[in-house]
Amino acid sequence: MMLLAPWMLPGLLALPVVWWLLHALPPAPRVQSFPPMALLRTLNAPPPDATSAPLWRLLLRCAAVGLLVLGLAQPIFPRGQAGVADADCLIVVDNGWAAASTWPQRIHALDGLLDHLSRTGHGARLLLTARSDALDPMTIQPTQQAQVLRGMIDPLLPRAWPVDRVAATHALGQLAQQNWRGPVIYLADGLATPADAAFGAALAKIGPVHEMYLPGSDITLLTAPGSGENGLATRLRAVPRPQPRTWLLRLETATGGTLALVPVTLPAGGDHVDITPDLPAELRNKVDHLSLDGVNGPGGVRLLDERERQRPVGLISSTSSDTPLMGSLFYLRRALQPTAELREGDLDTLLARPLSVIIAPDGTLGSPDSRRKVEAWVRGGGTLIRFAGPLLVQSDSSDSSASPDPKPADTLLPVPLMGGERVLGGTMSWSRPEHLAPFPATSPFHDLDIPADVTVSRQVLAQPSTDLDSHSWARLTDGTPLVTHAALGAGQVVLFHVTSTAEWSNLPLSGLFVGMLQHLIDEASGIETPAGATLLAPYMTLDGDGALVTPPAGAQALRADAFGRTAPTPEHPPGLYGPRNSRRALNPGDGPARLVAQDTIGTTSDLRGQVPDLAIGPMLMVLATLLLIVDGAISVLQRGRRWGRRATGAMLALACMAHGPAHGADIPPDVPQAALETRLAYIVTGHADIDDVSKEGLQGLSDYVNARTSAVLGHPDGVVPEHDDLSYYPLIYWPVTADASTTPARTAALNTYMRHGGILMIDTQGQDPATAPDNASGYTGSAPGTAAALRRMTGGLDIPPLAKLDNHHVLSHTFYLLHDFPGRYDGMPVWVAQEGDSTNDGVSPVIIGSNDWAHAWAVDDSGNTPYAPVPDGADQRVLAYRFGVNAVIYALTGNYKADQVHVPALLKRLGE
Repeated sequence: MMLLAPWMLPGLLALPVVWWLLHALPPAPRVQSFPPMALLRTLNAPPPDATSAPLWRLLLRCAAVGLLVLGLAQPIFPRGQAGVADADCLIVVDNGWAAASTWPQRIHALDGLLDHLSRTGHGARLLLTARSDALDPMTIQPTQQAQVLRGMIDPLLPRAWPVDRVAATHALGQLAQQNWRGPVIYLADGLATPADAAFGAALAKIGPVHEMYLPGSDITLLTAPGSGENGLATRLRAVPRPQPRTWLLRLETATGGTLALVPVTLPAGGDHVDITPDLPAELRNKVDHLSLDGVNGPGGVRLLDERERQRPVGLISSTSSDTPLMGSLFYLRRALQPTAELREGDLDTLLARPLSVIIAPDGTLGSPDSRRKVEAWVRGGGTLIRFAGPLLVQSDSSDSSASPDPKPADTLLPVPLMGGERVLGGTMSWSRPEHLAPFPATSPFHDLDIPADVTVSRQVLAQPSTDLDSHSWARLTDGTPLVTHAALGAGQVVLFHVTSTAEWSNLPLSGLFVGMLQHLIDEASGIETPAGATLLAPYMTLDGDGALVTPPAGAQALRADAFGRTAPTPEHPPGLYGPRNSRRALNPGDGPARLVAQDTIGTTSDLRGQVPDLAIGPMLMVLATLLLIVDGAISVLQRGRRWGRRATGAMLALACMAHGPAHGADIPPDVPQAALETRLAYIVTGHADIDDVSKEGLQGLSDYVNARTSAVLGHPDGVVPEHDDLSYYPLIYWPVTADASTTPARTAALNTYMRHGGILMIDTQGQDPATAPDNASGYTGSAPGTAAALRRMTGGLDIPPLAKLDNHHVLSHTFYLLHDFPGRYDGMPVWVAQEGDSTNDGVSPVIIGSNDWAHAWAVDDSGNTPYAPVPDGADQRVLAYRFGVNAVIYALTGNYKADQVHVPALLKRLGE
């Protein structure tokens, strides 16, 4: 034990004085004759006052004074820091990205160390092994007092780049040259680097090393996939551990919304696992970044850029020319599948959904009607890529004005074409196949390398014109165009003057074909492809918490061709670089190939076991105060005064009043909570995932209703109609599952519930039963057989004639004025009882819909909304909540809103 104020100990010398004062006797009375004393002796004399306190009271009072003096001396019991920092020392802290996940524990350990240094009067030097930014060199701070170091360490945050133990070794060498020696306290991040051996030797030259680390801590890093995949595919790396580990990978939008959660399991002893999230095409390109739940810092974040988006590309199929392994779409599929979202079908099917590019092989745009539809689509901003072939040559030859019945001109050609085709051995033939000429600087293909073995033996020729060069993106060595383009409205048309197969050229067999198609798709999406030497300036960078912030001082631009193979540094911190249309992402995982545990240096201790020294002074002072209070209470009780009894009675009375009557004393214990507060309910389906979503959805709706209306709803309940009393619930939500069925008992219970004013909300969760067949999946997220399940569930229910809900129904303006009633999905009708039905005073006993409201309302335990509404996101979720509020108010007030239209007539009648 040590004393921080030993100068208070002489106060113990006052104990003899205290003893003497408490033990002193009053002076003896003087004896004097007084005649009335004879009368006074006949009176009952009061009990004599004590002349001295008993021994136990003297000991009690002396103990109180002694404890008070010892408490003022501030005694301390050292715990964990004794012997570690009993002199001026050097504190070395790994503050790179690997330390971010355990940063609070590190700061807590440093606080305890600084408290110990402050009490012992020693100082310390500080070395951070990751530089603050590109402008600050790595230096060792001079010796500072603990209070000064605390002001430097408390606001300290980890960095988003790795530690630099090479520079740290150099700084330690300079300190050793100054002949400074002292104990070294090293807070390691646990991640090995190639410079660890030299770094450990440099630490040992300064003094004895005591390393604090977290054994068994998880160091994780999200990196690019190792198999060459792109898009949402990623690889999770971790320091191997002997036990399996599990994480949740969160797919998030730029606004922080969660689109999906993917469970990830790393087997025992494994150092990486590949993850390929499966997300619907409508949502995949909305993913802005990936993050690991429960992992703090930049190591658990992977940013995505425009290179990893999959663009929707439509391939017009033709059954006559699309044969396996040799059809017109075979090479196109092989070239585009890794990088684009391919959709195949006839023209009408493709145009029914949004597309970036339409690719039309030879003969797929032969009809004028097809060309008119595609022309309207291109003028709206689309990109059409066409391939030549025999059918295009015949069509162009037949579109002659000299023909007795000319066909409409093909307006989807970037340049006029000459009749016939140029072939080897023909009238306009080559003596040998032609090679490709270098791409011009204005071409989107200018950065592609041209293989020497790519040749063309047959092509469609463009008619010579003065502006032909401006329309040519690729030429042959003889100057004839190979790829031409032209603007059409807001879009453009691109023509390959060869076929999409290997019949006219071996271009589709080469890697150049893949690159040309990818560049055209990027061009159609508004993405600029910067040249390899182009410098991209930092736009936003990751901080130590894994959040995007303004770039730090000294952050420098990075070459476009360096992304994906450059490790982050203070000069190039991880984040987003370049303008919007050519943005690139530099991630913390772009550097190291694998993660390896660091070897320990010197003596070691668990970082979690570093507890501050125990100050017992306040406890001694509290104990002394309690002893004095006990002594005072004993004195009051010994006097026997009525005041003491009254005070005790008053305190007992106050205690009884503070306790108050027992709450709920008149409420029988078997009354359900739903009878004491208004609650919503959902019917238990037996599927844990569906029931969890129903509960989360009704909880989210209840919170929304409580925040915006005067209604007060409690937590929702799951009910089984044939066993539970449904009369407590104004509204019951019933999700439809493919295996749902009913029983006579359930049907009778639900009929009784609806007959007495309850409302049953049936949700087919994205499946429109009026249009979807029983064996189809219907809308996104639906299960096959939902329509048949709905018929089984409602068989025997007393459902009145139904009508589509519109904006004239009272349900559409009970609280909010609504014209649409979406949930997670939108566009499907909602059915209610026809207005005018006298059952339940005109209130519909059933609401049937398919928009999956529970997923839109759902709020998880963290307060997040895990399911994204399609297609309008947050705006659609607000409308879903508002429809839920209308449904709740409708269930609570019935036709109150509808009755308001009769108010003028009622007032007029009352006036008469």
